[in-house]
Amino acid sequence: MAAGLQTRNVENVAGGPWTARLQAAQIPVAAPWHHRAGSARVSAFERSRDTFRITTDTGVMDLDAIHAYLTRSYWSEGIPKPLVQKAMAGSLCFGLLDGPRQIGFARVVTDRATYAYLCDVYVLEDYQGRGLGTWFMRELMTHPDLQGLRRVGLVTRDAHRLYEKCGFTALANPDGHMEIVRPGLYLGGEEA
Repeated sequence: MAAGLQTRNVENVAGGPWTARLQAAQIPVAAPWHHRAGSARVSAFERSRDTFRITTDTGVMDLDAIHAYLTRSYWSEGIPKPLVQKAMAGSLCFGLLDGPRQIGFARVVTDRATYAYLCDVYVLEDYQGRGLGTWFMRELMTHPDLQGLRRVGLVTRDAHRLYEKCGFTALANPDGHMEIVRPGLYLGGEEA
C-alpha cells in the first residue's frame, strides 16, 4: 500500500455490492477531510529539485501571486481574488515555488475516488523552457489522492504537448462530453 494512505472499513462507507469489490481490490483511501491535520486541504505532499519545490501546503502559497497570474490568463481573465480563494478552498492545490517565490500553480477539483479535473495550471514565463512544467505535472499526478481514478480531465488551448508527456490524450468520445461555457464571466460579459 502507498505510504501515507489508510484503508477504511468500506462496509461503513459503501455497503451493498461494492463493498466486496473494494475490499478485494484493497483500494487505498485517503484519510477523511475531518481527520487531516488542521484543514481538509493540508497534506504532507512535497517534492523538490534544486531550489524548486512542489507543495500542497496552501499556507505557503502566495494568493496575491496566484491571483495576479490567473486574472490575466486566457481561461480566467478578470477573476476576482475572493473567487480564487474560494476555488482553492474547495480543491487540491499544488504550488510550484523557487525558494519562497510562487512561480507556478495547479488546482485539482476531485472527489478523490473516481474523477479529477486539472485546471488553473501555470508556470511563470521567466521559468518556462527549463522542464519545470513537465516535472510539475508528473509529480502532481503521483499525489496519493489522484491514484486509481477512473478519469482525469483538463482543458487546454495551447499546452497539448506538455500534457501528452504525462499521459493525457484527446477525448476518445468528444460527442459524449457536454459543457456550459460562460465566456467573459469575470469581465462582466454576457453571463455576469
